[in-house]
Amino acid sequence: MKLAIPEKIETARLSIRRLRYEDAEEIFYVYASKKEATHFVSWATHETIQDTRAFLTYAITGWEKGIDYSFGIRLKENERFIGSFGLLNDQGKIQFGYILGQQHWGKGFATEACLQMVTMVRTLPGVYRIGTFVDSENVASIKVLLKSGLVEEVQLEKWFRFVNQGNQPKDCILFRLPLEVRMLYLSDEDEISSQWTPYALSILSILCET
Repeated sequence: MKLAIPEKIETARLSIRRLRYEDAEEIFYVYASKKEATHFVSWATHETIQDTRAFLTYAITGWEKGIDYSFGIRLKENERFIGSFGLLNDQGKIQFGYILGQQHWGKGFATEACLQMVTMVRTLPGVYRIGTFVDSENVASIKVLLKSGLVEEVQLEKWFRFVNQGNQPKDCILFRLPLEVRMLYLSDEDEISSQWTPYALSILSILCET
């Protein structure tokens, strides 16, 4: 089942666009070849630019088949490539992931991209689940997911082998995005109503912080 995923999504600071073959060198040098950036991902650190080009061949084919939607993340102000965001589609069950070059950590870009992407995907017809998993030691990504409205679903002991951590089984946390969001409104006293869901509250919190 293909999804009506746009090829370009924008946020206040970011331009999130479908990956192209021409992005290979930027992907390789910004994050794919960097051990620090790829420590917590499920795929092996790229050794050569050929590894990155092979990935792009897969990504472009995956998009056409409707099973993998891979995006590059760029700064709107100067078009600088800073990372990627991916959506895996299994007949409406979505798993997502992201990665940023190390020099772009700690600036709120991951949360900005994640919030925009999950907000977009959750409105698509046929999508019935959105989630992801992380190494339990990946504290930064756990914070991003919580800020983006996801909730912890379960903790699993020795659940996944991360290739860039010696293939040792690691404890992981599964997260999901609650899709049953009620109508948002304020009470007469301008206080947050009890009808606001955790997802809605997370969005309000992020908006208030910006």
